[in-house]
Amino acid sequence: MAIPDFQALMRPILQVTSDGQQWSNQEIVRSVAQALELTPEDLQERLNSGQPRIQNRVAWAIIYLRRAKALIRPSRGVSEITERGRLLLTENPTRIDIGVLDQFEEFREFRSRKGTTKKVSPDLEPEEVNTDPIEQIESALASIDNAVASELIERIKTQPFDFLERLVLRLMRAMNYGVLEESAEHLGGSGDEGFDGVIRLDALGLEKVYLQAKRYTDNTVGRPAIQGFVGALTGAGATRGVFITTSKFSADANNYAKQVPLNVILIDGEKLGQLLIQYRVGVQVKQDFAIVEVDEDFFEE
Repeated sequence: MAIPDFQALMRPILQVTSDGQQWSNQEIVRSVAQALELTPEDLQERLNSGQPRIQNRVAWAIIYLRRAKALIRPSRGVSEITERGRLLLTENPTRIDIGVLDQFEEFREFRSRKGTTKKVSPDLEPEEVNTDPIEQIESALASIDNAVASELIERIKTQPFDFLERLVLRLMRAMNYGVLEESAEHLGGSGDEGFDGVIRLDALGLEKVYLQAKRYTDNTVGRPAIQGFVGALTGAGATRGVFITTSKFSADANNYAKQVPLNVILIDGEKLGQLLIQYRVGVQVKQDFAIVEVDEDFFEE
């Protein structure tokens, strides 16, 4: 099963801790995962930050339950159920969520503070209600990145053909391909032998990656174009090649690239936009966001 949203984890967490013992966050994660019969694949799901998704959602559910005084924190990283928490279990046999916790004044005060999660209301999308704050931030940033990536590709399509050829060389350098600045060479033009650029991976140029870049508006790159590229690589005695386009590759093109003995990577417009953002080529950082948490060591000195 998929990992439930953080609100759906509130009741399982109270059930796990209902024995009155003190539970560490990791013990709660393990017990909740076992109770919900989550698979090893479910437990491997991670946020963009690298944190396990189940760990993040359990942590936020615990925070909300503490604000509602259903759990207390007797020591660092430890939770214990309260009488209020037991009462919630009795009165809510199927689900405990933000709507249930809103009955408590302490929780309403927490929710009304500036910058906290929006209150549940009919005009909110389910995703906005059910995802925890970190996931909401990641979702919002992903939406911005997707919009910028699309705009980047549209802007590239309006530029001269050699603009994309030079752009991918800058991108490869930003990705740390090539040992020196002059390791990236633009080859576009007559006599380019089917390549638009080459990256020399070592100081002597013994290992090379050849590039082909196609600035298309609507055309799908098919298998014949990839066959031609592979033929050019073979003729040059090369074993590595990257084919980049602002459009898409056909299924036959993708399958062929996977089958050939050479190491051929295909990058379509969507992937190109993502890489440009990831390696900060053609974009500038408008604003950084800092996410803070309590420094437990500070309070235990």
